[in-house]
Amino acid sequence: MNLQTPPLTLGELNLSRHLRAGDRVLVAQGAGEPETLTRALVDAATEVADLTACIGMLTCDVLTGARGLIFESYGALGYAARLPPESLVILSLHYSDYIARLCDGRLPVDVVFVKLSGADENGDHHLGMGDLHLVNVARRARLVIAEIDPGTPRTCGTAWPRDVMIQHKVQGGTPHREIPQRPAGAVEDKIAHYTAQLVPDRAVLQIGVGRLPDAIAKHLCHHRDLGVHSGALTDAIVTLLETGVVTNAAKEIDAGISIAGAVIGGAALCKFINENPAVQLRPASYTHSSMQIGRLSRFYAINSAIEVDLLGQINTQTAAHREVGGIGGQVDFTRGAQISGTGRAIVAVPSTALKGMKSRIVPHVETVSLARTDADTVVSEWGVAELRGVSAQVRAERLIAIADPQFREDLSRDWHSKGQVS
Repeated sequence: MNLQTPPLTLGELNLSRHLRAGDRVLVAQGAGEPETLTRALVDAATEVADLTACIGMLTCDVLTGARGLIFESYGALGYAARLPPESLVILSLHYSDYIARLCDGRLPVDVVFVKLSGADENGDHHLGMGDLHLVNVARRARLVIAEIDPGTPRTCGTAWPRDVMIQHKVQGGTPHREIPQRPAGAVEDKIAHYTAQLVPDRAVLQIGVGRLPDAIAKHLCHHRDLGVHSGALTDAIVTLLETGVVTNAAKEIDAGISIAGAVIGGAALCKFINENPAVQLRPASYTHSSMQIGRLSRFYAINSAIEVDLLGQINTQTAAHREVGGIGGQVDFTRGAQISGTGRAIVAVPSTALKGMKSRIVPHVETVSLARTDADTVVSEWGVAELRGVSAQVRAERLIAIADPQFREDLSRDWHSKGQVS
């Protein structure tokens, strides 16, 4: 289909006629989630058997009400955590590996759903929310369907290639969904304060998504010449760009440019990045590459966790043996930080869960997402634990010191009872 062909309505398309039993449908994630198409997929699943939706972070709840769909993902992220466990298949893959497998066909895809901008003066549409791997997957797919959304930004470097066929275009236009976020409380504020103190001026940041990362970004407001090289571009990062805290002036590569893989944010973020040459989206093969990250001498990866154990092992995937997160790109960015000259990988985590009833610093994590050999720095509202280059005994002592006081004695007793004192 010519990219300048007017889009159809969903009624004119009738999605169920184009899908086949057993199809695997890759759905763009984050702010690029094509909500008009996912609503149609929910309806089509009642008519077409054995459909699998390959998803990432869901920022709206449309797919959570689906019946008859199987979901496959690299994590239970955003609204994906609300999907019935029996319908969600989690692949234990680092984000970079997951994307590579989609691109080379080891994870086959039959149908690709994307959200594109309105046409520019040249008639080109833009994959303005990122996830540029969708282009490579589309080259292999049987069917590519694009939702045309006039509110999608024309972010630099995201023009849809004219040699990649789009079989159908559908008119979209649902309003940008703001990422719901409760205000940071006293605990998050303390963690953000400690974390910001670890970050030097001129550092290059990768920051995760959520209330705590947003709080940390706000505490960086007095820093100078920060840079961005991240998997996600969020509202909090754009605030730092607008206020001049992020200039990218000290980056050894991509100087003056904020680099990200995908957009996860609302209308203000999309307006800011529209045709803005200071922001570029790149594929995961670039954003998550330890080789590229290692060229940045002050790379700081800032992420969170579900729990951390006394050996420094980190769980980002499960709680009460249920998938509620994922490995994502945290391992990719942690290892990149390790080879960055003065880089650091920080895990910021509240010391308790369940309204203070459960410690997040535990004797042993139930799932190891990040190995003890990758552990670097852990921050809670009680302080900072430096774990790199010290013995297991020192690690345990430092982690117990930043646990909630009500759990410290039990943690110490458990550590010594198992003879883990060397």
